[in-house]
Amino acid sequence: MRQISRRGFLYGSAAASLAARSRFAGAEGVGGLLLVGTQTAGTSTSKGIYAYAFDAATGGLKQIGLAAQTDNPTFLVLSPDRKTLFAANELDEFEGKKSGAVSSFLLDRKNAKLTQVSQVASLGGGPCHVSVDHTGRAVFAANYGGGSAVSFSAGKGGKLSPAVSFFQYTGHGPDAERQRGPHAHRVTISPDNRWLLVNDLGLDQIHLYRLNAATAKLTPQDSPAWRSAPGAGPRALLFHPTGHWAYCVTEMGSAVNVLRWNAGRGTLQTVQELSLRPEGHQGVTAGCDIVLSRDGRFAYVADRFDDIIVTFAVSRSDGRLTLVGRTSYGGKTPRHLALDPTGRWLLVANQDSDTISVLARDSRSGKLADSANAFPLSKPQCLVFA
Repeated sequence: MRQISRRGFLYGSAAASLAARSRFAGAEGVGGLLLVGTQTAGTSTSKGIYAYAFDAATGGLKQIGLAAQTDNPTFLVLSPDRKTLFAANELDEFEGKKSGAVSSFLLDRKNAKLTQVSQVASLGGGPCHVSVDHTGRAVFAANYGGGSAVSFSAGKGGKLSPAVSFFQYTGHGPDAERQRGPHAHRVTISPDNRWLLVNDLGLDQIHLYRLNAATAKLTPQDSPAWRSAPGAGPRALLFHPTGHWAYCVTEMGSAVNVLRWNAGRGTLQTVQELSLRPEGHQGVTAGCDIVLSRDGRFAYVADRFDDIIVTFAVSRSDGRLTLVGRTSYGGKTPRHLALDPTGRWLLVANQDSDTISVLARDSRSGKLADSANAFPLSKPQCLVFA
């Protein structure tokens, strides 16, 4: 029996196949393949990972179909060679134990299909994030419900080993509702592939580990890489293309922190913190996700419950952020952001409006269009261009 987890602010034929492939072939040259992870429990009608053809000329999306049926694949990541997809199956129970799972799939781009290669226990409930190192040989997962992090070795064809390293966190934070215990939320590999950083929303810190990429073994360091303000809840982390800075989005703090990265020591130092909430805003908001333009000049951050995308310009000298604008784009409860390969479009997975929003983007100014096109899908969670 497999039970779906509840975390954070969750609310909870041959002819057809041929037609789907034809639709993909018609759009493949102008935008490519988009894979979307979903929730599959509760009121959701989704069944796993869906494939879409994306038209970069118009920002249009056409659903090809179900690429793989799998339970609650709420986060996806491609291997560096882009042949294997790894998914976090956000479950509370897997194979009769209190655990979620991590799955690997071979990607068939021509037919927009995924073939499962392996599925292993994550050793903790509710894995909400998965990542892969730069060699493609080590895979990591953050267990939100279980408050733990785990690593796996990825073999030939992306087959996953049983857990190599596992770390169970203990303690709590000051927020009585959200921080009763640890909540690992993101696993991020450093630009030089020497470190793994684990955001812990429940303990207000980022745990730090040395990585042996050949074996996927993690060695914990004596002190965390960074601590947030009490009760802020570090959720998302993303390194700048230069590797000098990282950006941490706090959920309850509803802010983005600019952090200076010391690769030698494995430390992060706060250089700036900016609120995502509009001035004078009343009510609860929650920082969600961040994406950077390929040239590193602009950052886009999603804030939930006011449901806006905040655009920042990034300083080339010190990584600091300057507000460009806030866009209310019509979606409800954003979960994940992605820029298309051309950089002309920003896509948002919206959990509670059951839509994928597509906003036009000006690459020179960084500004987003005032309105978005919306494409229906039940409980979308993660967007990956393949």
